[in-house]
Amino acid sequence: MKVVGVSACPAGLAHTPMAAKALMKAGEKLGWDVKIEQQGAMGFINKVTREEASAADFVVIASDQKIREMDRFEGKPTMRVDINVCIKAPEAVLKKCASAAKAHEGK
Repeated sequence: MKVVGVSACPAGLAHTPMAAKALMKAGEKLGWDVKIEQQGAMGFINKVTREEASAADFVVIASDQKIREMDRFEGKPTMRVDINVCIKAPEAVLKKCASAAKAHEGK
């Protein structure tokens, strides 16, 4: 499973990297390829390219903020999840997103 996403909080200094790290670590545990971009006061960190977005099975947005350059993910199954849930239960978030992506494929 190939997953890309974005984590973002108002400042982008604490929850943003915590969520990104938690999701990537959970992906590693599941044997999935997970790349999470961080957006915040410091700009973009670990930016997801259009090519990576295109190759992904689904996109997870760990934020309630406005995400910059969302057009990269157009046409991909996308799930927006509260950033705190991504920190507390990242594996569950990824599994739920995968289920939603599979349901999206069946349409």
